Amino acid sequence: MINSWEYKEEYKLLRKKIIKSIDTVLKSGKLFFGKETENFEKKFLIRNNSKYGVSVSNGTNALLIALKALNIGTGDEVITVSNTAIATASAIVSSGAKIRFIDVGNDYLIDYKKIEKCINKNTKAIILVHLYGQACEMDKIIKIKKKYKISIIEDCAQAQGAKYKGIKVGNFGDFGCFSFYPTKILGAYGDGGFITTNNDNLHRKARRIRFYGIENINKKNKWNQVYYSNEHGINSRLSEIQSAILNIKLKYLNQNITLRKKIAKNYDALLTNNVLIKPKINKYNSHAYHLYVVSYKKRDLLIKFLKKRGIFLSIQYPVPIHKMNAFNKGLNKFDKNNLGNSESLSRSIFSLPIYPTLKKKDQLKIIEEINNFKKKN
Repeated sequence: MINSWEYKEEYKLLRKKIIKSIDTVLKSGKLFFGKETENFEKKFLIRNNSKYGVSVSNGTNALLIALKALNIGTGDEVITVSNTAIATASAIVSSGAKIRFIDVGNDYLIDYKKIEKCINKNTKAIILVHLYGQACEMDKIIKIKKKYKISIIEDCAQAQGAKYKGIKVGNFGDFGCFSFYPTKILGAYGDGGFITTNNDNLHRKARRIRFYGIENINKKNKWNQVYYSNEHGINSRLSEIQSAILNIKLKYLNQNITLRKKIAKNYDALLTNNVLIKPKINKYNSHAYHLYVVSYKKRDLLIKFLKKRGIFLSIQYPVPIHKMNAFNKGLNKFDKNNLGNSESLSRSIFSLPIYPTLKKKDQLKIIEEINNFKKKN
């Protein structure tokens, strides 16, 4: 059986180190805001070439905290895409703001040419989703940001290590928001997230908000000595145990991205079923390949065909956000009538296994069966 994703092989390789690190944390008596979290924050920022940042409990909260730090709330509007994880939209709704959906291009990323049509006096920010491991068209979008003086939040949940013109994602906007959900490029064995910024004032505010508004920037203020809220915040701590696991896995990040790229290269070269549309890699992009997403009009038939042969694939995302009951209220006709590509792609896209421990023989089997599918159908 070949799954769309699995972690057990990776765990076998890292098991001794992980168990030792967890034991060290439990013996320390410090389960939150200890040395593991402090070290992870420092190492993550170095790896991502970012000035400031703070770890949080998950990627959704990373987005929510970024919105709150930018003072975005009731009466404001935030532009984003409908072809994304629920988390992106959920954070906007939780902030009190309204979502304005923009369609995507055939690269699955926000169509920057349509952004300006959606900007009005209530527009405060754009959440850009660097989907599947590829960065959005940042040069064009930054020009829009400057022209209209709106904020940019980068949703980097699926793009750890991706680059645009040599710059890593998470360094273009006011904030970059990352997820360490287990399936991600850098995944914990539980939930986790991170917020990057190159603005110290925004960093300080995000750090306060992630733990009830308590200020801990001053090194003289120890967490167990100062318990005073300076502004309304939330509880979004990254645990010492997950930090310890991430400290181990961070060492293998570049290696794992290289392996993902190698697997993607094999798919590119060996998938000869010409009705299958492979990922479009944009100019100036270094794709990190969180997912290898393809498009095929007979997707359901192919998935069923492969399932019978022990290959289980995933669909990201089968239903666009604007079609979900939780988020389709209040959409105007312009929104509904200008998301055609998002709706069309949702009926045809699916992803092929691309995790670093995928065995070459298993990938070759996937490729062989997909190539054979056209001959039999």
